[in-house]
Amino acid sequence: MPRYEYRCRTCDDTFEVSRPMAESSAPADCPAGHADTVKLLSAVAVGGTSGAPAPAMRAAGGGGGCCGGGGCG
Repeated sequence: MPRYEYRCRTCDDTFEVSRPMAESSAPADCPAGHADTVKLLSAVAVGGTSGAPAPAMRAAGGGGGCCGGGGCG
């Protein structure tokens, strides 16, 4: 289940709520009971961690070195 981050405008506390995506825009009270909260935007990293170049880079001939793939030398 996705987790959404919120900030309370009353006490400035930041908290997370786990809820279905269908309820992602529903209001959320802070743990102290305040209703004046705002949903924060979260950065999401997607992809592998193998260190290999992206498939488009491999198809285009590689990563370029000092001159972006030109003839250095």
